[in-house]
Amino acid sequence: MSMKIGENYSDYSTEYLDKVQSRWETVKGIEDSDENNTIPVPKDEYISSEKSGNKPSGLYRMGRDENGNPKVLYDDPKKAEKKSGTGKAEECTTNTDAVDREIEKLKEEKRQLEQQIQAETDEKKVKELEKKLAQVEAELSQKNNDTYRRQNAVVS
Repeated sequence: MSMKIGENYSDYSTEYLDKVQSRWETVKGIEDSDENNTIPVPKDEYISSEKSGNKPSGLYRMGRDENGNPKVLYDDPKKAEKKSGTGKAEECTTNTDAVDREIEKLKEEKRQLEQQIQAETDEKKVKELEKKLAQVEAELSQKNNDTYRRQNAVVS
C-alpha cells in the first residue's frame, strides 16, 4: 500500500483507537465508582499455605545472635525432615563372598589344568587341556576385578 503525502486520510477507520479509548474510560470509571463492573480489576489476595496445599519453602522467625542483637533466622524444612528421621544412619553391607568363592574355584581349576598339562604325555590331550586352560584364564580375567565384584555383590 502506498501513501501520498499531504492527502487527507479521514476516511480510514479508527476502530482500534476507539476500543482502547473506551476501555480506558471504563477502567477509569471503575476506579471512580464500583457501579460499572464491566472489566474486573485484578487485586492481590492472601492465600494461606493450608488452603493452597503447598508446603512453605522455609520459615523465617526473629531470634537473637550470639551478641544478643535481633536477627532473622531461617528454618530450612529439608534439614528438619532429615533430623526428624529415625535418628540412626542406615547401614548398608555389601557381600562379595559368592563372587570370591567363584573366583577361587576358577583359580583352583586353573592350577589343576596346569598340573595335568605337565603330567600328560599324549599331545592330543595336552592340546585339549590347553584349550580348557585358555577358557578358564579368559573367564578368570573377566571375573577377577573390582567391577565384576561390585556388579555381582549382594547388598543388604
